[in-house]
Amino acid sequence: MDEEKEALKATIRDALRMIVDPEIGGSLVDLGLIYDIAVEEGGIARITMTTTTRGCPASYFLKEAVERCVSDVPGIEHTHVRLTYEPPWTPQMMVET
Repeated sequence: MDEEKEALKATIRDALRMIVDPEIGGSLVDLGLIYDIAVEEGGIARITMTTTTRGCPASYFLKEAVERCVSDVPGIEHTHVRLTYEPPWTPQMMVET
């Protein structure tokens, strides 16, 4: 079951690469804005994410985009997205691709 959850997490991460931050232009994953992806029994996905700044005008848009994107992944029945600012995002969190 753990292998299945890990595979599903990888699929979710790949799907989230399609969402681009409108301010910086990189994917949320590559920018380091996705802090955690958890998959629970019953196809429940819990995503913890942030934005580049606390007052980001695209916060609601990005959170909704993540929820829609993850909900479209086969095997996911429910998606919960939590927006946090702890720790605060810094450019050092960007992933080199």
